[in-house]
Amino acid sequence: MTPYEATRRLAVSRILADGRKVAVGTLAQNRDGVYFAYDAAYLQQYGNLSPYHLRADGSVQLAARGLPHGLHGVFADCLPDGWGMLLQDRHFRQQGILPAQVTALDRLAFIGDRGMGALGFEPLWQPQAPPENRDYAALGLAAQAVFDGQTEDVLQELIRVGSSGGARPKAQIWMAPDEPRHCRTVAQPGDEAWLVKYTSRHLPPLGHEEGLCEAAYLQLAERAGLQPCAWRLLDAPAKSGAKRWLALKRFDCTAQGRYHLHSASGLLHADYRLPSLDYSDLLKMSKQLCRAPAIGRLQFARAIFNLLLANHDDHGKNWAFLQDDRGDWQPAPFYDATFSPHPRGEHMTAFGGYGKAPPLKTMQQLAAHAGFPRWPEAQKIIQQIADTAATFGATALALGVKKSTVREVQQHLNHIWQENRQLLA
Repeated sequence: MTPYEATRRLAVSRILADGRKVAVGTLAQNRDGVYFAYDAAYLQQYGNLSPYHLRADGSVQLAARGLPHGLHGVFADCLPDGWGMLLQDRHFRQQGILPAQVTALDRLAFIGDRGMGALGFEPLWQPQAPPENRDYAALGLAAQAVFDGQTEDVLQELIRVGSSGGARPKAQIWMAPDEPRHCRTVAQPGDEAWLVKYTSRHLPPLGHEEGLCEAAYLQLAERAGLQPCAWRLLDAPAKSGAKRWLALKRFDCTAQGRYHLHSASGLLHADYRLPSLDYSDLLKMSKQLCRAPAIGRLQFARAIFNLLLANHDDHGKNWAFLQDDRGDWQPAPFYDATFSPHPRGEHMTAFGGYGKAPPLKTMQQLAAHAGFPRWPEAQKIIQQIADTAATFGATALALGVKKSTVREVQQHLNHIWQENRQLLA
């Protein structure tokens, strides 16, 4: 065990879509906070990674006070959330280091280039053992044991592949396009990158059916033209208590490299743990960033989907954008769209200041912000999504969701429709 010494400086790199690795800049930390400076050569060829809060010049830029982890939003996006943080903390404790001692730069150094998106950080926190090839089912059982509090021991391979965002247990795996049954944690030539979302009977509100319900929602989103991420269901081992686990294809990965991934909360420095975002801001930013009026209408339709299908966990980290090597932006595929009711029925992202049941006038204003010239055109989108939502029951049953669960979800959706039916009046 090596003595602990906090990371004070990191080189930031980017993996391009063709697999090339380029230097981006330098992160440094002292008692005043975290600083970043671009490499001049990077800015001569590539776009600003975070145009709202990073200056596209070589100046030294201090992260504003009060930001999550004390980091600029673009680098905070590279850190894991609840699940990944839990795994990291377990690892640090095994090294005799208290999580309170660990700095944000330590955590970035621990991730290296294994996180979501195109950014990487060097030097690594510690020399790490070569990866071991583990089956996704074995990883799932190990993740379930940790999440359920059945063990304090954590597989090193689970730590290595568990650096993605979100509070739920998950792992990054590799899958052959024509052999979905063959999943692994060490890539083979031609493999595609996927995320497997594991389940637990302790997961609210749906337990082991959470992945099946999310799959149903992704099917509905596809029918509604919302461009969701690609997905498939993987058989779960009988010991897990689950029927199948949901796997999502990583949309930040290309055949050779990566796209830069940046969340709305990171772009706007809006704390995703609080209800700090409004759809009016999201629509405005989406059109500005992507330079396409149609993007506003797509994001409006996604917002309506969240409203009518009780996706209350629609915080700023569940809205993201991809930047290509030319510096052009596009909205990420629709993801983390599932049944996630809040006890008070409030959304994390507000509709013109309203957390639930937004008034007709407010939604008309949002539609105008989105780029609809007339309200009846927006109503066509609302009707289309309402019609799609009505097929939830049949879709969920076909995927193996229990009748009692479908009935419970449907009752909730019916109540929400009654709250919002004035939108089609």
